[in-house]
Amino acid sequence: MSPRRLRGGRLLIAMTAIVALAPLPLVAQRVTSPEQAFGQALGSDYFLATYTQLIDYWQTLARESDRMVLDTIGATEEGRPHLMAIITSPENHRNLERYRSISERLARAKGVSEDEARLLAAEGKTVIWIDGGLHATEVLGAQQLMELVYQMTSRSDPETLRFLDDVIILAVHANPDGHELVSTWYMREDDPLKRSTSNIPVLYEKYAGHDNNRDFFMSNLAETTNMNRVMYREWYPQIVYNHHQTGPEGTIMFAPPFRDPPNYHFDPMIITALDQVGSAMHSRMVMEGKGGTTMRSGSSYSTWWNGGLRTTPYFKNMVGLLTETVGNPTPIEIPFLPSQQLTHGDLPLPVKPTQTWHFRQSIEYSLTANRAVLDYASRNRDRLLYNIWKMGTNSIARGSQDTWTVRPKWIARAEEALPSRPGRGGARARGNAADFDRLLRRPEDRDPRGYILSADQADLPTAVKFLNTLLKNGIEVQRATAAFSAGGKRYPAGSYVVRADQAFRPHVIDMFEPQDHPNDFAYPGGPPVPPYDLTGWTLAYTMDVDFDRLVDGFDGPFEVVQEQLLAPPAGSVSGDARAGYLMSHRFKDAFTVVNRLRAAGKRVYWMEASGDGFEPGTFFIPSGGGVRPIVETAARELGVSFTGVSTRPAGAALELGRARVGLFDQYGGIMPSGWTRFILERFEFSFRQVFPQEIDAGRLDRNFDVLIFTDGAIRSGGGFGGRGPDAESIPAEYRSHLGSFSSESSLPAIRDFLERGGTVITIGSSTELASMLGLPVSDYMVKPGTNEHLAEEEYFIPGSILAVELDRSSPLTRGLDERIDVMFDASPVFKVGSAAGLKTVGRYGPQPLRSGWAWGQEHLNGGAAILEADVGRGKLFVFGPEVAFRGQTHGTFPLLFNGIWYPEGKATTLR
Repeated sequence: MSPRRLRGGRLLIAMTAIVALAPLPLVAQRVTSPEQAFGQALGSDYFLATYTQLIDYWQTLARESDRMVLDTIGATEEGRPHLMAIITSPENHRNLERYRSISERLARAKGVSEDEARLLAAEGKTVIWIDGGLHATEVLGAQQLMELVYQMTSRSDPETLRFLDDVIILAVHANPDGHELVSTWYMREDDPLKRSTSNIPVLYEKYAGHDNNRDFFMSNLAETTNMNRVMYREWYPQIVYNHHQTGPEGTIMFAPPFRDPPNYHFDPMIITALDQVGSAMHSRMVMEGKGGTTMRSGSSYSTWWNGGLRTTPYFKNMVGLLTETVGNPTPIEIPFLPSQQLTHGDLPLPVKPTQTWHFRQSIEYSLTANRAVLDYASRNRDRLLYNIWKMGTNSIARGSQDTWTVRPKWIARAEEALPSRPGRGGARARGNAADFDRLLRRPEDRDPRGYILSADQADLPTAVKFLNTLLKNGIEVQRATAAFSAGGKRYPAGSYVVRADQAFRPHVIDMFEPQDHPNDFAYPGGPPVPPYDLTGWTLAYTMDVDFDRLVDGFDGPFEVVQEQLLAPPAGSVSGDARAGYLMSHRFKDAFTVVNRLRAAGKRVYWMEASGDGFEPGTFFIPSGGGVRPIVETAARELGVSFTGVSTRPAGAALELGRARVGLFDQYGGIMPSGWTRFILERFEFSFRQVFPQEIDAGRLDRNFDVLIFTDGAIRSGGGFGGRGPDAESIPAEYRSHLGSFSSESSLPAIRDFLERGGTVITIGSSTELASMLGLPVSDYMVKPGTNEHLAEEEYFIPGSILAVELDRSSPLTRGLDERIDVMFDASPVFKVGSAAGLKTVGRYGPQPLRSGWAWGQEHLNGGAAILEADVGRGKLFVFGPEVAFRGQTHGTFPLLFNGIWYPEGKATTLR
């Protein structure tokens, strides 16, 4: 391999043979066709090319064409090369770094005047991201991407040549591992009629499966991190086009524009740009006679949520596009839905139904959409480049002065405060200029000028992890080189500052500020309209980060962080450690340290008593036997601090063993289980997966001390997921994953495990296990005097952040404050009866909403969120909210980790 550096220092890897570009004339590109490479055309019935074939094919095209350079943007979670093809004219390739630099300067905006911006926009080339394959069972994405790369390196029609002159195309594969898995699975059958993309044995992204498109503001996954780096730290595309399946029933494709609500933090120019690009896509479809493309009300997609591949770009002033298109290599039929046969504003040209639909037709629709985007980018090259500068400049200005971002709650407040007066459409609240200032321009409601994360907070390493999510998203972070004062408070050197006066301000605000989703109902008094994804996700809340919000201008001895990622400042190892070391439970990474020590056979005590300078839950690590090198390495690598003590602390304690953890999963994979696997690995827990057949076999205590059942593991009615395919139809290595929960065999095995002293942790839907075991636990969200669940018109809380009040007398809460923020996604809430050993550890107050949308939240008041119960000699933990949600909610990870460790500790008294 041959290295190539781009500005910013990242070493991009391009295969040597690829970089040696063939000097072919532009008008006579002779490159290998898909038919020549694969023996048949892409989109042929019953055929899928694999990622291995894609690698070979793209290497061939890069050798043969002077329009293409192939870069490896990183490695995937399974270690495959993560490829991106850069396609443009040979002349543009000779000046590629210049055009990349222009794109970066305009996107960052700072220090670029309007005159210079116009000159750069006139000189630059639009950078357009087009991807495929993110959701691997949506097989169209990767196949159309291969066809696009072939056509852009081979066609010589005037339009294609114009595209190549004006545009730099980043053709990015979004999920190589999943592509290889699904395509190989489909093609394993010799008989084409038996081929299917269903019944994939494992998640098509190692940890996240379909949730790989829920990771982009968090950037946990290797693939997400690779793509974020390209988008937000290197190339800064003006348009990001994310291909998906499948189209709304009775149509062929959904394409922008999107339905309301938009997120009120990003620049309004994004909304108008989506209308313009979407119009170009639909216009081209109609012009080519490709019916069945719908928009807005045609599906559920909005621009509210920040977290997907196409939505996170909005918060960086980039136009994010999504299409959802039907199709499969096994031919399908377009169903007849009468409602989809009437032309209207969101469906300009219906498609003839009941026809057999071939995969190649779907590829042709995708190519038309791609060319529509490229045509728009070519014809509006200078406008797109100038607009991204303009939006960045707007953000810098908004972050440099007093501004107010109007929220739905403010509007409700204003309407209540103002008199109603007649107007068009009936009476409406009306006010004057003074009312406007009084209600929507209150000084205390000003947007922040920035945020400060003090270096002296209890868990600085987790704050650094939060800052790294910002850095991965292209946010500028600053660090104090000396102590300083701001907002009437003194901060130590090493504190971190995130200012609002930067081009990507919308993302900054969105990660720190609570979301206020509007009340969205089908009609007055009607049912709520479900959001596309979460309605609240404030990451600073869910990661339990301490920060100060400053609404007045401030400055200090700050330097811009130059590192790609921050390492936590080294922790301290202080004091006389003749007896051992004390380590605070407040560090999330204290659990990593405990796991390292126990793996090395070292003793660790969990102090239940308080003492001089330490609180209950503090860990005591006796000295000797090679403990100090482990402690010093942890301090240096993890930022955890240790206090040496010359005498052993006295009082009640738990001597921690080494818990044998089983994480339930099943054939096909459960996404929350995958995310929990990700978390356990990152915090260095020893565990293995356990499948239904092993549960049913019983005597689980022989192999496990702790069993974890995530959301989706035990489902409504008491079942795990479906049994899966017939055993004979799948490879032998996956047959042990098959099975389903049964009251006859699975429940008795779990009960026996608990009674023999095991620990069972349940999350989300799996908390039904409590009532199945006969505990007096039922649904709290019912109408008074009935067992009927509250209707959605009365109570509706999709993915939002709620506050839970904790009973801190339970060891389960060690390391946490009296109140925590939890991710609530239509989560179970419990009514708890009286039973020996059954305790409510966390409950909701009257107004628990912290971020998002909680219609009827007052019904939660007094409902239980977290329970613990003694069952025989064992312990059952019941977590209604998603304490391990998508690998994001670091603030609630200690509940899961404490649940693993504390019941397995041996009670003792230190003297």
